[in-house]
Amino acid sequence: MVTLTFIDSSGTEFPVVVPEGTTVMEAAILHEVPSIVGFCGGMCACGTCHCYPAGDAARALPAPDENENDTLRHVLDRRADSRLGCQIRLDETLSGLVINLPARQRSL
Repeated sequence: MVTLTFIDSSGTEFPVVVPEGTTVMEAAILHEVPSIVGFCGGMCACGTCHCYPAGDAARALPAPDENENDTLRHVLDRRADSRLGCQIRLDETLSGLVINLPARQRSL
């Protein structure tokens, strides 16, 4: 099992535990975390799972591929640490990952 904590723009924390192999987007939807929608179902096409991974575990993430970067070009509030939750598949090396959520997605 992998533990992660979502933090929305108001500072509210949503700790979750999910099986390895789950994506960050799937974890958020499964636990009804606001601000992550995943309209495209995890196909890296819509950007509604845009997030900012943080904490020590974030250093274990591979760099975004070309497809993810293409989609990230269209999200609001992109930062250097922006990622798509549908492209982050969780394993034990990512346990403890913190996922900060963009303010503009708060109303989704």
